[in-house]
Amino acid sequence: MPADLVLTNAVVYSVDAARPWASSLAVADGKILALEDVERGPKTEVLDLGGAFVMPGLVDVHNHHAMAGRAELFELTFGADAGVEDILAAVRARAASLSPDEWLTGGAWASTMVAELSSSTARRALDEAAGGRPVSLSDDSRHNRWVSSRALELAGIAAATPDPPGGVIVRDGGSPSGLLLEAAGVLVERVAGGLTPEQHRRASQRAIEILHGFGVTAFQDAGVSTDILGALRSLDLAGKLDAWVVSSLLVNDPIFGFDPVGAPLLAVAESYRSPHHRPDFVKIFLDGVPPTRTAAFLEPYLPDETHGACFHGATTMSPAELTEWLLTAAGAGLSAKVHCTGDASVRQFLDAVEQVRAAGFTGTRFQVAHGQFVHPDDLPRFAALGVAADISPFLWVPGVIPSAIAQVLPASRASRMQPNRTLLDLGALVAGGSDWPVSESPNAWEGIAGLVTREDPAGRRPGALWPEQAITLAEAIEAFTLGGARACGLDDVTGALTPGRSADFVVLDRDPFRTAEVAATRVVETWFAGRRVFAR
Repeated sequence: MPADLVLTNAVVYSVDAARPWASSLAVADGKILALEDVERGPKTEVLDLGGAFVMPGLVDVHNHHAMAGRAELFELTFGADAGVEDILAAVRARAASLSPDEWLTGGAWASTMVAELSSSTARRALDEAAGGRPVSLSDDSRHNRWVSSRALELAGIAAATPDPPGGVIVRDGGSPSGLLLEAAGVLVERVAGGLTPEQHRRASQRAIEILHGFGVTAFQDAGVSTDILGALRSLDLAGKLDAWVVSSLLVNDPIFGFDPVGAPLLAVAESYRSPHHRPDFVKIFLDGVPPTRTAAFLEPYLPDETHGACFHGATTMSPAELTEWLLTAAGAGLSAKVHCTGDASVRQFLDAVEQVRAAGFTGTRFQVAHGQFVHPDDLPRFAALGVAADISPFLWVPGVIPSAIAQVLPASRASRMQPNRTLLDLGALVAGGSDWPVSESPNAWEGIAGLVTREDPAGRRPGALWPEQAITLAEAIEAFTLGGARACGLDDVTGALTPGRSADFVVLDRDPFRTAEVAATRVVETWFAGRRVFAR
């Protein structure tokens, strides 16, 4: 078979242990034909890359692409370094262009601001900046919201409103302060209004365009609605979905306010399957996030006035309920991604997987999402039970979220985050994810650099976070290519430059193995299924 495309004079890194390096790459019918120059036909396109570095397209095993696309196109955005006055100025500027009753949504404020935003004074300042409009601003974890008085009113949240299950309405003098933690924010999400089907398609398409600019050709969305599922299917059937996408179907929803979730969502998900879109996972939030003390730990948080000295946090489900959901999903042919940020939730999930494996479901894929904290006794269980570590977002370097965690956990525990080196040494599958837009960018090269150094690749914050857990560059690249593909079940089509797999690859501006500036690596071209989908 003659090749449609031949790349010559290249440094090809295949991430295939059988043949890791080559100098050329041949493509036919959208797939890798060979890692060598092959028969050419009259229509074969030949590209001399002049020694450029080529590797597989990146796989982002954990993002919220539609949320990121929505923020890019339709919401107010500001970085986690923004202070209260910066946020209020941004709200004031955006509000000037809105009608009097129009919602203003966006984010993301830093987790370290929880105490600062827990007062009625802060809420009244937000009211003034917004001109009395309803406002809902997410934090950097996307689990918590700061809202205006009008938003509280529309959501029916008043002094007498009880905390919803799994959520906290933070109060100041008995009245809602405007800060809503976890499921309390869903009360606002349900009245804030949504996008049209066309806007959902635009949000997904724009997010994928951004991902292409960073070399991502496959990803797993970590929590979808039927609107997102419909957008992905619509794009694919129109020939406009230039990525492999795995969707995670929400079993429970403490933060998004999607409807339906759970059994009704699982019942309709298969109808959204298309050639490049696989609704193959369920997603369970087993706990929240450490900065707001909603993650579940084996040992207690630092004491505070609200929780005392013995507060551990709690999981969202009992062990029996979790196990039953995993068995239900496995019986339906679905794998599972489970959000666990505390070591108690990780242990509960591993215990449940052990029961599912014992029931005979040996091929079901399981992922611990985030897994910042894992008890040493549980580290060997990842490999033993076939559970992948979805290491996201970029929390293995000093930054805002690690700083927020250090405010609620003893220093000896807060610093021992993301045991990636140990997991690999014990044989676990480690897969890289951005959790974009929780991370401000889906740039995997920043994450890869951080995995290798455990230092802030941007140089904004000093020091290293548990440097003993650094991994090699080759291991970090595999985590964002073949490791991710294996974790989300796409290794049959992508993840490595192996004959027969989809021709998904990137051309870089440097050889990352021969530079001291790995984080500065830029994608020059991105190719999906043998077609160029991005050129810088």
